[in-house]
Amino acid sequence: MKTTMTIRDIARFRLLNQQLAAPIFSTPQQVVSWMIAQQAQEYTMAKWAIGLRAKNLTDSIVEKAFNEGAILRTHLMRPTWHFVAPADIRWLLALTAPRVHALSAFYYRRAELDAKLFSKTQSLMIKALEGGRHLTRSALQSEFAKAKIKAEGERLSYIMMQAELEGLVCSGPRQGKQFTYALLEERVAPVKTLSRAEALTEFVRRYFTSRGPATLQDFSYWSGLTLKDAKEGASALPSSFLYEKINGEDYIFLELEWKEKKNNITTFLMPDYDEYGMSYKNRSALMHPEFPPIEDSAVYSHWLVVDGRIAGDWSRTEKNKKIVAETRSSIKISKLKEKEVVKAANRYNAFFNNESPRLVSPPAEI
Repeated sequence: MKTTMTIRDIARFRLLNQQLAAPIFSTPQQVVSWMIAQQAQEYTMAKWAIGLRAKNLTDSIVEKAFNEGAILRTHLMRPTWHFVAPADIRWLLALTAPRVHALSAFYYRRAELDAKLFSKTQSLMIKALEGGRHLTRSALQSEFAKAKIKAEGERLSYIMMQAELEGLVCSGPRQGKQFTYALLEERVAPVKTLSRAEALTEFVRRYFTSRGPATLQDFSYWSGLTLKDAKEGASALPSSFLYEKINGEDYIFLELEWKEKKNNITTFLMPDYDEYGMSYKNRSALMHPEFPPIEDSAVYSHWLVVDGRIAGDWSRTEKNKKIVAETRSSIKISKLKEKEVVKAANRYNAFFNNESPRLVSPPAEI
């Protein structure tokens, strides 16, 4: 058993745990359930983030899963949109929504939104959506206007986010390129209710399973919960989780074996706001030592990842009615890695052109 880990080991294990290096799943719902919650602020990129973590998925397959309600999109943490599995949405909202409401209180007041107004808008939403109806934000805005409730811009955004956090509404199927809302109780079958302690333990366990090695500070940053919550949840982790201090920080993880001869995928086109970066407060394992320093916010951009670390960037274009990714390396990479970059771009192209390439990669050199 390994007793001393390095930053490179952190990157290796995260690639495996996040289902990037050797995906074992074949459906969008399996990926989202494994990841607990996947940031979905940028919808197109969020679909690609799912595609990276499964075998032979395409954009149309992920879109179908979303439209059918196999995966949902709602405000969940920090606050921002996340993909979440139907079985997890209620207990996750119960756990994280109070923190998001507290963080949003100033903005509610600034928009002149209070409990009385929220009660009115929620009643209108129930009336408009019940019976399995799915309406766009614009359609719901019209319903508010009929009741002489001003709802536009930031005010409308907070009205809808508050309803999502309260578990009243969640995503419905898209109408063309427009998103719709559905009543959560009609969209999602009932599941067993978890106590707060049970939910916190489950949340922490699945975070470190899918994202380890990571620190309690990483979990707190990602989840929006307090460090006290993180410590409480970690105290109930089973003995199979390991603890190790690396560069002065305490990491928690389930140890995996990195098999050098296995065709692990370590080179890929990283989606914007991907969990490979967003899951951690400390992103040093993501940064290549030869890559020029970047602003923290830039980690959310179109980065090319080679051997698990940022090595360049990529862009999306359309040629002959086909989606094409173009890559640019910012550091010197080997001929073998250049071939992996080409394969990574082809994989992206196939996903959005609804083709199905085999997931085969040359042996990793990390």
